[in-house]
Amino acid sequence: MNLKKLQDKSILLFGKSRAFSMDEFGSQLKSHNIRVVNEFCEDVMVVVEGKMMTPYEQKDSEKLYERYSKELEFISIDSFEKELAKYIDTDTLLMSLKLSHDKDRLKSFLQNSTISDELFFKLLKMYSWSKEDFFENDDNRDVSAALILRFYQNIERNHNVQYATSGLMHLIVQTNREELIEAISELEPLQKSFDSDKKSANYNILSSIAIHVNAPKNVLKSFIKKSDSYIKTLIAMRQNCDEDMQNILYDDMHEDVHEALSYNFNLSKSVIDKFLEADRSVKNIAKHVKLNNELFELLIKKQHSALALNESLTFEMQTRLHSLNKQEVMLHLAINSNLDERLVGKLLSEDSDDIRFAVYENPATPKENLEEAYKDEKNHLYLANNENTPSHILKALSKSLDIEVLKALAKNKSTPIEILYQFQLDSRLAREVKENPSFGKHIQQENIGWEV
Repeated sequence: MNLKKLQDKSILLFGKSRAFSMDEFGSQLKSHNIRVVNEFCEDVMVVVEGKMMTPYEQKDSEKLYERYSKELEFISIDSFEKELAKYIDTDTLLMSLKLSHDKDRLKSFLQNSTISDELFFKLLKMYSWSKEDFFENDDNRDVSAALILRFYQNIERNHNVQYATSGLMHLIVQTNREELIEAISELEPLQKSFDSDKKSANYNILSSIAIHVNAPKNVLKSFIKKSDSYIKTLIAMRQNCDEDMQNILYDDMHEDVHEALSYNFNLSKSVIDKFLEADRSVKNIAKHVKLNNELFELLIKKQHSALALNESLTFEMQTRLHSLNKQEVMLHLAINSNLDERLVGKLLSEDSDDIRFAVYENPATPKENLEEAYKDEKNHLYLANNENTPSHILKALSKSLDIEVLKALAKNKSTPIEILYQFQLDSRLAREVKENPSFGKHIQQENIGWEV
């Protein structure tokens, strides 16, 4: 259907409009020089079946269809309003609402499901929350419900969620759309909640935005300027916290923010230099920062032991650390989940049970080394903890008389399901099995009920 072809013509509306109010429906059609009539006449081009049709209107519509189905277009109100919404003059509407301060009309458009998301976001920015919360008055409740109803996934499964602040939290968790996250972040009730109790619903929404993977950088920068130290710590640990944000956060000079920033994998060189100069949190940086040769050389002088735990170490870097011949450094290399298999033999040759046990517990250790380790019973506990231990060894370990070995197997995500079923019947192991994520996933997939 093309509205342009209906100019200077009439549409016959049975019942009422749905997404648009009746006044707005008529106003929009009037802007296109289209008349709305409630009785058939010669210039009617389209018959629209609206909501709340009376039995008489239903009969009249059926009669017209029988007689004019080849000459007239018959369309539902939903389809007609979706088409009508495509032709809304956005600039004219926004200017009209701005000048008129017509809150009822603005709210009516926000509740209109046929308008585009782009227009919805523009209108949402215009809405005044009157310094009250999302559900604190009737108007705010209606707008909040409209926002949730528009974007909530599978709303039919939780149809009352639009009337609770938790619905906004769910929107944040569900969505990957930057524009939706930004729109929610700018809502007045949230903007005045940065100093709220950390347990409050609005503060939790702010926290969820701060850690959301798709939160726009302009939103994060705004949060840094307005938020307390807790939200700043959440932003400080984000992988996409850029150099500009990192410097602002460092200059905040809050101890918790500094510590959180020191855990950032993508910490910039300029901020690392500040930490080194102040001799603050260097151990954390050595453990967590993404290394290059320059950073490695800087940190090996300051924190070689912590550096051995860094998962971005190359084989050459690991070899260099091993050559220091320091017991703690070698133990940390043995723990490192990115341990290069070419270094495993050297570590196993060290005269240290702690180092050997750490190697056998490390998922990076090659299976052939784990096979060899199984021959010595004192290694069994560490093999039982290792998710990379071959399945046949885990099965063999399930016959152990050592309760600590059995508990380790019950927690191990790689332990075969049939063994976990057996362990579930053992009161000593039942809790560990229930907490095993692999067993929980299996139960869900198989749709088997069990008591928690």
